[in-house]
Formats: sequence, C-alpha cells, structure tokens
Amino acid sequence: MMPFSRTMVSSLGKKIFMGLTGLALSGFIVVHLMGNLALLNPDKDPFNKYAHFLLSLGTLLYVAEFILAAIFLIHFIYAIYITIGNWLARPQGYVMVKNAKHASKKTLASISMIWTGLLIIVFTVLHLLHFKYGEVIMYTTADGVFIRDLYTLVYRFFSNIWNVIFYVLVMISLGVHVSHGLWSAFQSLGIDGLRFTRFVYGFGYVFAVFMGVGFLFLPVWIYMVTGGLL
Repeated sequence: MMPFSRTMVSSLGKKIFMGLTGLALSGFIVVHLMGNLALLNPDKDPFNKYAHFLLSLGTLLYVAEFILAAIFLIHFIYAIYITIGNWLARPQGYVMVKNAKHASKKTLASISMIWTGLLIIVFTVLHLLHFKYGEVIMYTTADGVFIRDLYTLVYRFFSNIWNVIFYVLVMISLGVHVSHGLWSAFQSLGIDGLRFTRFVYGFGYVFAVFMGVGFLFLPVWIYMVTGGLL
C-alpha cells in the first residue's frame, strides 16, 4: 500500500483530495445560503439571533471554522498544484474552447476553474473582513437580548449599487465554478458510469444555478428594498 504522504502528492491522491474538499465546500455553501435566507425577513431579529447562536457555540465554532479553513486551504493548494501540472504538460494551451463531449467535458467552466476559484478566494477574504471582522453594531432584540446587529450592517452594505454588482459577478463565478467542480469531484472519486455521469453532470448544473441565483438574489433584493424600489 502506498504511504499516505506519497498518496497526497500522487496524481490520483490529488484528484481525490480535490474531490472530497470540493464536496465539503459545496455542502458548506448550502448551509450558508439557508442561514442567509433569514435576511429576506423584514424583522431583523431572526437573522441576528441565528448569527448570535453561532457565536455562542464558542470553542465548537472555532473548531468548525478551523476545519473549514483547512478544507478551503487544501482545496486551493491542490488546485494550484494540478493547474500548474496541466500547464507544464500542455504549454501551448487551447486555441479554441469548446465542449470535448463524452467524459472530458472540456468547457469554459472547466478551463476557467483556477480563475473563478481565485476570484472566490479574494471575495471570501473581503467578505470576512467586512462582515465577520467589520463594524460592530449592537442593539436589543424584541425579547431584550443585547446582540450584534449584523442584519443592519448587511443592509447598509448592499444599499450601495457597486457592492451589489461586485457581489453578483462573484456569485456568477461561483455558479460557473461549481457547475464543473461538483461533477468533476464525483469523477475524481471514481463514482461514475454512463448513466450516473449524465445524472451528476445535470445535477451539478442545476445545483450551481440554484446556489448562484440564491446568493445573488439576496443583494439584489436588499438593494431594491433599501432603494425604495419595492
């Protein structure tokens, strides 16, 4: 049996780690979107209480954040590793981008993975700096609990059209990234077969559309509400 250290840098190992971390991150964005849907409620208490509950987890939250950050970092490192390897193996690149059909699925989404991934990383850093580590606004809920008013901070941020445009562009990139990444993850893990591959490819596309539209709908909705358009 190949030692674990060698498995991590082998061609198969890199694909497996990319697949596993990609699926984990896909699961995270589902949970994150579900929590963010509370922003659609005109009452800010539910969203703020949800955010406060997460903070109240204390050490458990720090452990979860550490694991998530590790998964994110592993995914990023292997993405760079694999991309550079592909560039070195094919230095001339593609002259024309088109779907190669069958198992390869060479599409615009597949060849732009590294770029959409880098954009998502930059966005994630900015997102954390602005919301998690940004301005702290405190208020008292209807039942007398003194907590952070993250809801107001989010609404203020998305009252700016340029912030909304940037967010929408990133969410489109997220959808493009996930549309290929989810299917590729299953293929890398060896879960394939003609019928299953077709199903997963279609599921990946539908999943990407729901996640992309779900996340970009929120800032657009908030901007319309704060701008008096609704």
